[in-house]
Amino acid sequence: MGIFTRFRDIVSANINSMLDKAEDPEKMVSMMIREMEDTLVELKSSCAGIMAESKRIQRQLEQIDSRTSYWEDKARLAIEKNRDDLAKEALLEKRRFIDTKLRLESDFKDHQHLIAQYKEDIRQLEEKLQAARDKKRLLVQRHIHALHKKQAQREVRRANSTEAVLKFDELENRIERMEAEAELTNYGQKPTLQAELEQLEIEAEIENELQALKKKSSSGSKQE
Repeated sequence: MGIFTRFRDIVSANINSMLDKAEDPEKMVSMMIREMEDTLVELKSSCAGIMAESKRIQRQLEQIDSRTSYWEDKARLAIEKNRDDLAKEALLEKRRFIDTKLRLESDFKDHQHLIAQYKEDIRQLEEKLQAARDKKRLLVQRHIHALHKKQAQREVRRANSTEAVLKFDELENRIERMEAEAELTNYGQKPTLQAELEQLEIEAEIENELQALKKKSSSGSKQE
């Protein structure tokens, strides 16, 4: 496949449409990028060759201008010396250089047109290549996100599994048992002296409060 055929195929390709139909979009876009990069290298190499050839033609044209002036001067000198025969020969040489110049100018013009076309092709291909690289980055990000999502879903399924539930139940039972054991630590033990005295004080305060309420209630009844 020629370079221009490949270039036209690449530029006219619809990346999104191709990726939608691909079994492995990430792999396919990587292949497209490699193809674009290879084609871009060939385009630039071909363009560089045409540019070098154009410079060579330009140098030839400068040399031809010099030779044309040279033979024109010789013809003028021959005429001054009354040597029309030599003047004609000199003018024939000048005409040969002029004909060569016309041919080279046509070649130079064609080369300039071709260089402009190469540069436009390179620009289009670089834009297409950048779009493909952006698409690849997006696909990689989506792939990473999908992996993380898949891993998260796997963890959720594992947390919801019977084995995990049983482990949580077992842990909950152990905690409840420890709490019960803590409550029973001092259960049934004889109160300390300080605890008994504090209890007596509480009972005395309650008795005093009760007597006060009774006295207040009795005084209210007598007044009535």
